[in-house]
Amino acid sequence: MSPNQLRIEQYETVLYDANLNPLGIPVSVKQSIANNISSIIKYPDIYYANLKTAIADYAGTSLERIIMGNGSPDLLRLFAALLTPKKAMILVPSSTEYEKVMNAYGTETVFYELDEEQEYELDVTDLMSKLDSSLDLLIIGNPNNPTSKMITRDEMAQLAEACKALDIFLLVDEMYVEFLDDYDEVTSVPLTDEFENLAVLRSVSKFFAVPGLRFAYAIMNNEELGRIIDLTTTKNNIATLSAIAGIDMFKDTKYIEDSRSTIHTERSLVYLAMAPCRTIRLFKPQANFMLMKILKEDLNSSMVAEHCSLRGIMIRRCDDIRGLSNKYIRFCFMNPKQNDLMVNTILEVV
Repeated sequence: MSPNQLRIEQYETVLYDANLNPLGIPVSVKQSIANNISSIIKYPDIYYANLKTAIADYAGTSLERIIMGNGSPDLLRLFAALLTPKKAMILVPSSTEYEKVMNAYGTETVFYELDEEQEYELDVTDLMSKLDSSLDLLIIGNPNNPTSKMITRDEMAQLAEACKALDIFLLVDEMYVEFLDDYDEVTSVPLTDEFENLAVLRSVSKFFAVPGLRFAYAIMNNEELGRIIDLTTTKNNIATLSAIAGIDMFKDTKYIEDSRSTIHTERSLVYLAMAPCRTIRLFKPQANFMLMKILKEDLNSSMVAEHCSLRGIMIRRCDDIRGLSNKYIRFCFMNPKQNDLMVNTILEVV
């Protein structure tokens, strides 16, 4: 029997590389889709008043600031096309999607390297010293992927102010922000009250575990850019079922509270279980995933990933992420039983 057959027969495959909420699809979403399946015979409502109201209540903003798209990459491309930046700065390591989109639009990209010795924590003062008027765009994930580190709202306000003075647009990707313990105090959405050079991107894919809905939204308070978006984008670009499901999803307070409680507990337990191991380095996580460095000289991420895959554990090798190498892996936190298996499996080989 081959190793792959052994894995398939004995273990359920668990995607620790996808960073999805371990609670899975909210019951509210399943019910909304089941109860409204016949609605797909109609074209979507071009105004999306109910959906935008649900987003506004959930995110703490106003309807006119909401921009909707088919997933985060769609919104990233929208802003790249809208802003046409000649030069952009990206933090490294961070999501590979940022550089990919900038390259697609012919934008020159420069990189600000986060310091491993500082646990990849962003030094906001140092970053501001590296900004200059040649930049058109700064992209920051908060919390950052793959480091699982966040910066405070006060720090983001300092960055927004520095960017404003240099005519730099600040794009904040909050794909994982809802997994933070102090989410309401960290999100940059309130800063859109003050800064027109700021847009906050959000996605439902990770926190609500519904990547198949292909829905994301941005919050921005810039009338000029808003008018351009209104004139150039498709009016009914969100699928009918995605819009209907989203309305109930954003109101599902039990799912939201249970999710944060689960992640808080599992994040702490996994970190504490692995921290004593002296052949790995953990970067203390704040989101729903953790970055790990392999310290053994004769071991790399491919070997660890292969060992884990035999037990149905799919982890993220980080050798394709700028600023990292084949000594790093990233994995998310799932349910307690699954996390026990993951921790034990990784510790077997490291």
